[in-house]
Amino acid sequence: MKYLASLLFLAVGITPLQAHPGVGILQDKKGNVYYTDLKQVWKITPAGQKSVAVPNVHTHELYIDDQDNVYGEHLWYNGEQKDTWGYYVWRLSPSGRVEKVIPDTEGFMENYSFVRDHFGNMYWADRSKPCQTVVKKKADNTVSPITRQCFENIRKIEILPDGSVFLIDFQDLKKIDSRGNVTTVAPKIANKRWTTSTPDNQNSVMGIWSDPAGNLYAAVSSERLVKKFGSDGKEQVVYKTSFPWNPSGGMIDSSGNLWILEYNAINSVRVERISKDNQSTVY
Repeated sequence: MKYLASLLFLAVGITPLQAHPGVGILQDKKGNVYYTDLKQVWKITPAGQKSVAVPNVHTHELYIDDQDNVYGEHLWYNGEQKDTWGYYVWRLSPSGRVEKVIPDTEGFMENYSFVRDHFGNMYWADRSKPCQTVVKKKADNTVSPITRQCFENIRKIEILPDGSVFLIDFQDLKKIDSRGNVTTVAPKIANKRWTTSTPDNQNSVMGIWSDPAGNLYAAVSSERLVKKFGSDGKEQVVYKTSFPWNPSGGMIDSSGNLWILEYNAINSVRVERISKDNQSTVY
């Protein structure tokens, strides 16, 4: 457990490829942007004003519902003597009120996810067995796999508005259709020479997100690239982050601008907005 803590959550002193930074960045209906830096959740207004929206929370992912409530977790380590973890799940209302929706709980978050569709179903990776798969939790609390196919190393899952399920399996972009059939949209999108997932390269591809046209985007952290994939799997590099910054997450906002969540080897975090005319603004 002590090794897990150092590998996943203490990025200082390890390479960007090994780090496990946050991927959560999203926009509400008013145009406010929220993102995590693993210490707090920040808010950027449409006017560009930046402030802390949720202080003192260690969360990797964020979710926003149809009422503009933002959700995340706070995860902590209880020290080497106890060698245990704890967490709670919080919700930020549009008025700015923060409250716990899951109280302080020992262990890691299970049976709950920030990856959801418009019906409220939750999706997550079941990594409890060598045959990894994606499961869905319905509103009636039933949990079942959405496919029988095994995956090697599920990194990130994205649900499109039409219900399509996409995921990164190590460094392959894959799709699961409504019948549970799996297709590879684009293989080896980080490094064509890598054939096996290892602790050193498993975070080569981090966040994935979509746009209203159904295109997929991926933060290829190992190459400092943001790539775009059409429904036919056609690959296009849409941005390269400048050294020493690596992309970990992103989104397309309501105006069509690209936002990129970025980190570096000393665990600093920033956000970069790329306008449709390719102008960059850093927050």
